[in-house]
Amino acid sequence: MTATTITAPVTASGRVPPLAGVRQTFTMAWRSLVAVKHNPLELVDYSITPIMFVFLFTYVLGGQMAGSPDAYLKYALPGIIVQNTLFMTMYTAMALNTDLTKGVFDRLRSLPIARSAPLIGRITADLAKHVWAMLLMIGLGLALGFRVTGGFDGFLLGVLLVVVFAAAVSWCAVLIGMLAGDAEKVQAFAFTLIFPITFTSSAFVVVDTMPGWLQAWSDVNPVTHLSDAFRGLLIGGAVAEPVLWSLVWAAGIALVFYPLAMRAYRAKA
Repeated sequence: MTATTITAPVTASGRVPPLAGVRQTFTMAWRSLVAVKHNPLELVDYSITPIMFVFLFTYVLGGQMAGSPDAYLKYALPGIIVQNTLFMTMYTAMALNTDLTKGVFDRLRSLPIARSAPLIGRITADLAKHVWAMLLMIGLGLALGFRVTGGFDGFLLGVLLVVVFAAAVSWCAVLIGMLAGDAEKVQAFAFTLIFPITFTSSAFVVVDTMPGWLQAWSDVNPVTHLSDAFRGLLIGGAVAEPVLWSLVWAAGIALVFYPLAMRAYRAKA
């Protein structure tokens, strides 16, 4: 891709016009998506890993957790998808950190494009990859016996809800990517943050089976609300409260981490 494909006239003040900035953002997002064909190993993270999660949780834990793999799949698949999506947001952090350390942002900064275009373009592309992974996991679940009984509207709303939540968490990932010294530190921090949050939620087990003190945390855990909402939208059930709390958590995360992430981004890029 040449610089002329993403550049645009700037105003007298040196700012890029809003519409030009939007076009540049989508161009950068497309650049990130096209890069996958030059780096096939990225398909492992977005395709093979989600498939492994579904098979391992269903056939290794299913019999113990719910009496049969089929029964556990019906409960756990939405939670598995939520967990995988949250882990995948940290790929944004690692990619941004790599771009910083390799000087990619230095090269982009020399172009007359919106300063936010590379960042928001990366997030947009990664959200598209989240959707791909979700559809892949749901498709595999259908092949293994999972049924979306909440209707097509519930399916669409569920996917949209998870994408909105992932978009909010992406700003936390951006902050981590900007502040971490290297990609290995990003990965270590992501594991220690997301792993306990997902496994102390209702993603994989019914909260009532937990000790009382852990139930208190799980009841307010954002992953619990998101998993319950996604599960309810896919297979039917009460969804109003968990959907509301998922949106509240998403808004709160975005309000806290967006300004911090943008400040760190402007300082770096």
